[in-house]
Amino acid sequence: MHMADALISPAVGGVMWAATAGLIAFSSKKIKQELDDRKVPLMGVLGAFIFASQMINFTIPATGSSGHLGGGMILAILLGPYAAFLVMASVLTVQAFFFADGGLLALGCNIFNLGFFPCFVAYPLIFKRMVKGHESRDRILISALVAAVIGLQLGAFSVVLETLFSGISELSFGTFVLLMQPIHLAIGIVEGLVTAAVVGFVWKARPEMVTAPEKAPEEKSSLRTILIGLSIAALVTGGALSWFASSSPDGLEWAMFKTSGSEELENKNKVHESLAHIQEKTAFLPDYGFKADESKQEGNEESSETWPAVNSGTSVAGLVGGVLTLLLAVIIGFALKRLGKKKNHAAQ
Repeated sequence: MHMADALISPAVGGVMWAATAGLIAFSSKKIKQELDDRKVPLMGVLGAFIFASQMINFTIPATGSSGHLGGGMILAILLGPYAAFLVMASVLTVQAFFFADGGLLALGCNIFNLGFFPCFVAYPLIFKRMVKGHESRDRILISALVAAVIGLQLGAFSVVLETLFSGISELSFGTFVLLMQPIHLAIGIVEGLVTAAVVGFVWKARPEMVTAPEKAPEEKSSLRTILIGLSIAALVTGGALSWFASSSPDGLEWAMFKTSGSEELENKNKVHESLAHIQEKTAFLPDYGFKADESKQEGNEESSETWPAVNSGTSVAGLVGGVLTLLLAVIIGFALKRLGKKKNHAAQ
């Protein structure tokens, strides 16, 4: 559900950048007050895991489409909404600048769509309310699934609205929304099941991390177990499981094709062209592969795609992207905590 710049007008892109920047500032302020230092490594490891997971597109049967994990609910349930939003922003920023996944103008939209709705809507209004007073394992897993589905539905509808208000594409609102919502319902069910599985893994080790995510567990050994488990999952997912990603268009591309006859739209605005040029320079592993491999594939139109697509470029992209996301999230976490401590000392 990563939007390309061609869907977004500079005005809508600017508004969504401003809205996202405001949410980042708000979340950062909260983090300074609440985040435990011991939770910062979990921010990094979860960021790497979500980055790797988003590389894997799974086929939606009988549709010709595919979907990938968003991960917003996993982050919100395990980190709390504020840290989760910052981690999601880290994941999408690394993807856009270094892997050309999602446009730079649309980055504000993508962070908002994949971060705001699960962190600030589905998590507090659905997950927490469903779990409150019924903190059993089954209740938590069901709540995680339901919240993940609704969060993705809201994000998909937001994509449609942002495209509508931009008014620069040929996508009909009625047709587009009737395609976007059902396909992302199917994707959301898979995401809900994965979310429930990850949350269940953490719940088994430290239940309080699910019911009180703003607090780090008192026992370091338990947190270490969770960090090791998620790190291994991120390494395996980004380094090898990414070969098994579906080659079918994702839900957004599928809906665009069914609506307009094309999975991609041209960038005709000078702002789009300038940002595309910048992204071309910063993306050293575009589309999660080596640039040399990309040029060879374009030059050989008759080459047939194989599955699984065993590719060293994909593995390198998964591992490098995971490390970059981990570092960015950890740096943000420690920097905000240090600023918070300095402010507290100054106040005293």
